[in-house]
Amino acid sequence: MRLKRPLGPILVLVFGFTLVVPALLASCGSAPPSSGTVSVVAAENFWGSIAAQLAGQRASIVSIITNPSTDPHDYEPTAQDALKFATAKLVIEDGIGYDPWADRLVSSSSVSGRLVLNVGDVVGVKPGGNPHQWYSPDSVRKVIAQIAADLKTLDPKDATYFDQQRSTYETEFLAPYDLLISSIKAKYEGTSIGASESIMVPLAQALGLNLLTPGSFLNATSEGTEPTAQDKATIDQQIKTKQIKVYIYNSQNAIPDIQTQIGGAKAVGIPVVTITETLEPATATYQDWQVVQLTRIQAALARATGR
Repeated sequence: MRLKRPLGPILVLVFGFTLVVPALLASCGSAPPSSGTVSVVAAENFWGSIAAQLAGQRASIVSIITNPSTDPHDYEPTAQDALKFATAKLVIEDGIGYDPWADRLVSSSSVSGRLVLNVGDVVGVKPGGNPHQWYSPDSVRKVIAQIAADLKTLDPKDATYFDQQRSTYETEFLAPYDLLISSIKAKYEGTSIGASESIMVPLAQALGLNLLTPGSFLNATSEGTEPTAQDKATIDQQIKTKQIKVYIYNSQNAIPDIQTQIGGAKAVGIPVVTITETLEPATATYQDWQVVQLTRIQAALARATGR
């Protein structure tokens, strides 16, 4: 049975942590959140940024992964993280094997009426597929729609407000992002590029770019396994003979093999572009972060092709 007004601290065992959740006591002058406020926790800040802009003043949003130097794959959650999951009404996790720690936190706490948005389920990508769906414009749109729907489910009286927030976000805030994607595709579709890992695959597809780097190498670097000697030799040859026009790498995962490829690309005059796995800076909005990166890619393609 769910207690609407607890009379004292509640001990909650979550993911191996014993947590004390303070009671909401009216006599102490501390009131519970208004009925129009939804507590949301996002495993990663790129999804958290989108959720915050869709929710506006009607929800409180907390993201767990906010430090650009943190690897979301290997993150070890804290007791504070467990508490956030245990008290959230909406949890947003990437899924697809990207943040298994988030799924464990969800499973370790029972919250009445809580909704869990698993991005992999929303976009139809199963574990083993490419988890970097925030780099897919189509997937981002699907997640936006689901976040808005979940907010309306949790706070139906503010449904019109959430619809307005979604409309503004998609038509105004995402406009520069959408324009860059369409402009790059129109001008550089079919241009061959290289990349350091699979994070670039969804974006390359959206931009119409021909990603020549072997998929097995992209997956190995993303998953932290050793790439094959054959793949590394293939990439070295692609760079040496300038089969690729631009090289794009994730600066949050620049292992020695990647550093060697970056050096090789620069040596033969191939423009090198950095992207990141999470928001950079951490205070940026999703769309501003993506616009900066797309602008870099566009400039590099222009230098490489003379167009």
